[in-house]
Amino acid sequence: MRLKNKNAIVTGAAKGMGAAITLTLAREGADLVLTARDTAALDEVAAQVRALGRRAEVVAADVTDEAQVAAMAERAKAFFEGRIDILVNVAGVTGPIETPAWEIAAEDFSHVIDSNIKGTFLPIKHVIPTMIARRSGKIVNIGGTSGTRGYKYRAAYSSSKWGVRGLTRTVALDAGEYGVNVNVVMPGIVETPRMDKLCEEKARTRGWTKERVYQEYVDEMALESVTTPQDVADAVLFLASDEARNITGQELTVDGGWDV
Repeated sequence: MRLKNKNAIVTGAAKGMGAAITLTLAREGADLVLTARDTAALDEVAAQVRALGRRAEVVAADVTDEAQVAAMAERAKAFFEGRIDILVNVAGVTGPIETPAWEIAAEDFSHVIDSNIKGTFLPIKHVIPTMIARRSGKIVNIGGTSGTRGYKYRAAYSSSKWGVRGLTRTVALDAGEYGVNVNVVMPGIVETPRMDKLCEEKARTRGWTKERVYQEYVDEMALESVTTPQDVADAVLFLASDEARNITGQELTVDGGWDV
């Protein structure tokens, strides 16, 4: 078990990638604090964690609300008796789809930036002091390959994922002297309900079928294989494990060769 006796927090743990990451960490020996706004879905994932023989605590929190994030971090610290080894920031939003920059409402743009950048920053801010005190910790953020290149008609989302890269690299520099590793996993399109929504919206706007949009994505990938939540979870597991002890400030791309 690569994470035996480790304590981990996963934000956005209720569905899709978050649930896959949570269960992967649990199978490898970690106890978990799961946080998201949807506690009903969190309870289901927590039950699966406990069925694997690991401890799980559910904490409702909006990652854009500093008071809620601070309270979540304190509850996690108490649940783990003062030791937090791993933080995985998954929570985020998709934002406007198939919309040129000049048609995006300012409030929609701000919502995406707040959710994806501030929502990654706040858990780091409130969890990392516990790691610094112990001079040990692993932080894994979820970015996206839309943050490594331009992404037509997705200005808000692409901007936010570029921001997560910058945040990751800077915090890695800030925290390196304290033995804290900070990295980011960069998925491309992932086989989740969000991908279905994306394909449906593109199909509606273009007058295409959903299947045609899906195939367009596949054709752009070197491996012609869409990423699964488990593919992302395996990358997170590596960066959260001792095998990545000397890796920090780095981006691990998992996208089937979309951004090549």
